[in-house]
Amino acid sequence: MEFKRKKPNFLRVEWHKKIKLGSTVKKKRKWRGAKGRHNKIRLGRKGRLSRPKIGWGENRKTKGRIENLVVVRVENLNDLSKVKKGEGIIIGSLGKKKRKEVIAKANEMKIKILNKYKEEPEEKK
Repeated sequence: MEFKRKKPNFLRVEWHKKIKLGSTVKKKRKWRGAKGRHNKIRLGRKGRLSRPKIGWGENRKTKGRIENLVVVRVENLNDLSKVKKGEGIIIGSLGKKKRKEVIAKANEMKIKILNKYKEEPEEKK
């Protein structure tokens, strides 16, 4: 089995200096290319942030996998019956009742659910 290598977080230049670049809001920190004439990151100087490049892409064997499993989106029980061994599932947008059925069937088939966080705890009576 091949595992994904760890990639650096490609953060926007000087995100830590300005609020609008995401020093408080994480989703605003996303990468934007350095454009400045004397920008050290654009010039590739040592000791600076690394830039996203083609070489950071994933291997074909591991691309699109989560926890080293091929991901399949499941929206009903028929989709669940098509899942093969070595595949994990992500449960699509379902109601509470259908979700419980799909989770029960997946547990019975010993299939890993990758978005189990949507599962709500059972109500106490």
